[in-house]
Amino acid sequence: MIDALPRELGNLKSDAEANFKAALAGGLRRMDLVTREEFELQQAVLERTREKLEVLEARLKELDAVD
Repeated sequence: MIDALPRELGNLKSDAEANFKAALAGGLRRMDLVTREEFELQQAVLERTREKLEVLEARLKELDAVD
């Protein structure tokens, strides 16, 4: 979009680019997105939780079998 502006506009082009980036960043912040690091951290927590759940389910089956 910025590249479509004529070169003669000089400073206007850089101002438009800065304004466009700021507007885009603001829009993304309002979308309540998470960073890649936050996503990967939560994914690791979920994997550990699933592993623990599988262990607990297996233990529960063992206990039920004893009864």
